[in-house]
Amino acid sequence: MNTTTLSHRELANAIRALSMDGVQKAKSGHPGAPMGMADIAEVLWRGFLKHNPGNPNWVDRDRFVLSNGHGSMLIYSLLHLSGYDLTIDDIKNFRQLHSKTPGHPEYGYTVGVETTTGPLGQGITNAVGMAIAEKTLAAQFNQPGHEIVDHFTYTFVGDGCLMEGISHEACSLAGTLKLGKLIALYDENGISIDGHIEGWFADDTAKRFEAYGWHVVRDIDGHDANAIKLAIEQAQAVTDKPSLLMCKTVIGFGSPNKAGGHDCHGSPLGDAEIEATRKNLGWQYAPFEIPEQYYAAWDAKSKGQKSEDEWNARFASYEKVYPELAKEFKRRTANQLPQNWQQEAKAFVEHLQANPATIATRKASQNAIEAFGKILPDFLGGSADLAPSNLTMWSGSKEILAHPNGNYIHYGVREFGMSAIMNGIALHGGFVPYGATFLMFMEYARNALRMAALMKIRSIFVYTHDSIGLGEDGPTHQPVEQTASLRLTPNMSTWRPCDQVESAIAWQYAIERQDGPTALIFSRQNLKQQDRSAEQLANVYRGGYILKDCNGTPELILIATGSEVELAVEAYEQLTEQGKNVRVVSMPATDVFDKQDSVYKETVLPSAVTKRIAIEAGIADYWYKYVGLTGKVIGMTTFGESAPADLLFKEFGFTVDNVLAQAKTLLK
Repeated sequence: MNTTTLSHRELANAIRALSMDGVQKAKSGHPGAPMGMADIAEVLWRGFLKHNPGNPNWVDRDRFVLSNGHGSMLIYSLLHLSGYDLTIDDIKNFRQLHSKTPGHPEYGYTVGVETTTGPLGQGITNAVGMAIAEKTLAAQFNQPGHEIVDHFTYTFVGDGCLMEGISHEACSLAGTLKLGKLIALYDENGISIDGHIEGWFADDTAKRFEAYGWHVVRDIDGHDANAIKLAIEQAQAVTDKPSLLMCKTVIGFGSPNKAGGHDCHGSPLGDAEIEATRKNLGWQYAPFEIPEQYYAAWDAKSKGQKSEDEWNARFASYEKVYPELAKEFKRRTANQLPQNWQQEAKAFVEHLQANPATIATRKASQNAIEAFGKILPDFLGGSADLAPSNLTMWSGSKEILAHPNGNYIHYGVREFGMSAIMNGIALHGGFVPYGATFLMFMEYARNALRMAALMKIRSIFVYTHDSIGLGEDGPTHQPVEQTASLRLTPNMSTWRPCDQVESAIAWQYAIERQDGPTALIFSRQNLKQQDRSAEQLANVYRGGYILKDCNGTPELILIATGSEVELAVEAYEQLTEQGKNVRVVSMPATDVFDKQDSVYKETVLPSAVTKRIAIEAGIADYWYKYVGLTGKVIGMTTFGESAPADLLFKEFGFTVDNVLAQAKTLLK
């Protein structure tokens, strides 16, 4: 048999065979979706997808996102068959410890996987972010006759993705932004884990997406290669709307006894059913055996290299005509900062330290955005309908709907959607995304923050109105446990600065960080700037440092963050006047401090000094790791109340008198 005799169905059956064999060997997994979507995947990957297995990070490749990530054997089969560095042994190692084929696709584990998917709805939302990045980057860099950014974002979605609320947020915005190069292929199989979905998902999905402003193609036979091909061609031709291709499929296609039911959704088919499926499909090969003619037909390396070579030629032409733009494009797509970045950032921080101001740290944040935005065209900012409160816009902000080459997104009231879209933008490359809301509403976006930390990507989450200090809006809007929750998230760097200097350094850290996201937490109320020596200024970058000190060994250490640093300093001054040896430690970023060497940490928090008080208008329990069983924490143990901020701080013990009383008790 040669490659010319292999039909679309036969080539798709290679996916089905690998998927059912991989799941069976692992004794767990989801064979139904890969088997049901195999025909769609074969048409897209062999006929349309622009990619190069030899260089998976080629900047102008199409992006492919498997939003229904439980069907991970589908993407692993596609990557293996088309020539990526994913061997048959990797396929056999599905769902095993340290394998390249984990249970759900994970960014950074498997070459060719563009984003971690599994939490349903986030994949398609990441894809919206990627499509925003492609469109905006194209508007910023493409020139007449020189289109160096020109690729599609394709995503496979299932019923579960479209049931999740985040899909409503993201797809509504995608329609508004007219993302014509976003194409979603919907696996409309009518099955979820509980069975047939009519009892819990009876939406008219086509009308819903048309109402969003999408181009929709209904009733595509998801097992007819020609119908799938025609639908994709139609979608590519619609340049002012994202497209939803509704593909009718049979889950577990090919399985004679389990296809079309929920039994094959999340469980192996079983040896007997796999044998029956092989016969039903006419697949005559042993488990994990793929004949060479199939590999030859699937292999995308030569075609992919040709596509990249053609792009390289176009870019070389672009570079001759627009050398400065080409240089900037290379820098940004390599996620490198401008050459003058360190010098400019350092100068800005030093300027702030030399020019004290008593301002809210949310305003200090805006000043940092203003300063850094002028030297960082990579910024792509936004807010979830709170820009006047979050202060995320600056003098150079241009909204991308009105200005396609702009740098700002009005996300609307879509905190979860915003956060996962930011992740997609970061994954695409070429931008440093930031997005803002009130700290309380990070709860809506919690899982997207976790995914950013899991994927180790540079998303910058900006949160204002950081405590009970926001006042009259009351406990529904007053965060208590949220800062601690962020700090407890592995690989999430969390900063709560006390003044404009710490705020600028927090922004600098977030921008420079290449191995994970950062949460920046700012106050509504004005905060007094603290005096610092040059050494203290340098130590801010270490996450925690000695702000005020005594002669000799302290008998008491006050640890504080954000608005409570000012309170700690006031208490320090009174205690010092009383002859007490007291130290104040400002700790804007506990995770950064925890990473310092033991010598530095011992210098700041000597283990011999056990009398310590931590002060933060957040949940108290977090701070016992720093004060120990013999220390005290002035923090929150309940939700807040509705009242002016000054009354709330008094009500909950955030006063100098209470700090002095607690200190007196310890110093007895």
